[in-house]
Amino acid sequence: MKNLITPQQLYDQLEDQNLILLDGSQDGKAAGLATEYPDLMIDGARIFDIKNVFSDTSSGLPNTFPTPEHFEKECQNLGINKNSFIVVYDNIGLFSSPRVWWMFKAMGHENIKVLNGGLPAWLKSGFDTVKKDKEQQFEKGDFKAKLKPESVRSMQEVLENITSEKEIVVDARGKQRFDGTVEEPRPGMKSGHIPNAVNVPFKELLKEGELKSEVELKAIFEESVPKGKNLIFSCGSGITACIVHLAASEISDVSMSIYDGSWSEWGKSEHPIVKS
Repeated sequence: MKNLITPQQLYDQLEDQNLILLDGSQDGKAAGLATEYPDLMIDGARIFDIKNVFSDTSSGLPNTFPTPEHFEKECQNLGINKNSFIVVYDNIGLFSSPRVWWMFKAMGHENIKVLNGGLPAWLKSGFDTVKKDKEQQFEKGDFKAKLKPESVRSMQEVLENITSEKEIVVDARGKQRFDGTVEEPRPGMKSGHIPNAVNVPFKELLKEGELKSEVELKAIFEESVPKGKNLIFSCGSGITACIVHLAASEISDVSMSIYDGSWSEWGKSEHPIVKS
């Protein structure tokens, strides 16, 4: 798969001078996920803190995409360069690492892969880990960020799309949340989904923390997502939407974007909501 790397492939490239290994782990409680390895990391990995460093913390939403200037500065602080080959993983399996993959792609850096199965797969393969080091410092890199506006969708654009139907909104939340038959895990959120959206729960794309095969992914998408239109991915807070984006990118060449505010924004707005 073009956007993924196996533990063995990563191990074989650890001596690559251009390799930057990122630990993009994030708490998965809102998605009903947890890690058994909160204090472990792959030796040499650099902590990519989505929520506290690589988000616009002034937005009032959980994980808002930062400005290119902010993203560039923090990437340089991690020692990332324009020519870096980036591999990102998380400690749940395949949860928050696709968010990091998407952020770099959206900021114009194409040379990035996701470790399929994350830290659990790395450990299962028999490779070593070290205790997580949160006091890291690196020589400043020369990374440059150039946002691709087509990679991100705003609430206004999603609202306009309800009428135009130019793109298909693909909701990554579980079926009960999509249908509006259960309460949202975040307080103050309404239940249901964006009108005309389709549902591809991210957990259906995974098997033991790894992305399913291309054949399996194609079958899932063909059943749920009409062909021929560009895709907007949404979820609870912009994290698991990126898992579905990653999966879709393996089997389709249509234009794809993330509705960054996702249900954390839409679910507390006055915009239309549908319950199944």
